[in-house]
Amino acid sequence: MSQTPNSAGADGADSPQQLTADQELFGAEHPAIQSTLTDSERVARMAEELAHGFSTLTPVKRGVAVFGSARTPVDSPYYALARETARTLGEAGFSIITGGGPGLMEAANRGAQQAGALSVGLNIDLPFEQSLNPYVDLPVHFHYFFARKVMFVRYSSAFVVLPGGYGTMDELFEALTLIQTHKILRFPVILLGERYWGGLVNWIAEQMLAGGKISPEDLELLQLADDPQQVLGLVRDAARRHGDG
Repeated sequence: MSQTPNSAGADGADSPQQLTADQELFGAEHPAIQSTLTDSERVARMAEELAHGFSTLTPVKRGVAVFGSARTPVDSPYYALARETARTLGEAGFSIITGGGPGLMEAANRGAQQAGALSVGLNIDLPFEQSLNPYVDLPVHFHYFFARKVMFVRYSSAFVVLPGGYGTMDELFEALTLIQTHKILRFPVILLGERYWGGLVNWIAEQMLAGGKISPEDLELLQLADDPQQVLGLVRDAARRHGDG
């Protein structure tokens, strides 16, 4: 696909660095990346990836995306919470969509399988993560982050966000931005784990809202929950409002 740039190893010597598709795309003008792809070829690859996602995910109905850290161990209370929440949603007829990786994504896919619900994993190339977890029924592999994000938004009627890091925050705030700017219909964005998320919500209120950076109704786009049944109620109510109850 492209010649890889060199990076200094621990001994100071140059060592090859494996490029992801996104690095190849965004670094195409960088002198250290000598790509063999043209922009037309990149566009064709993006179109192919989007088309594959759309065709593969056609069976997904009443999808709920569950986000959270890939680094959460199996014995974490949040792993159990993610699994039970996905099981509860699955038993109510919702499909579960995750990033397909380990940690809380695995927990959610595992809960979906336990409920007999469709368990979807939108996997992507990452340097250190992530292998597809064994609880995914319908896997879709992506090279480009943006293509994967399109699928999350298109096929989900709610986002359930458990404790996570930068990637989880990215998905959370992208959803909020799309809803705030009316690029998509309003759907529930549920922060599951009030102890983890409460400080962030308070900061948004005390800094963003108080400083006039967002409107009061923007803060209402976030909903806190601690219980799977509470999540189900929020998701089910929204589905009914949208005629999919």
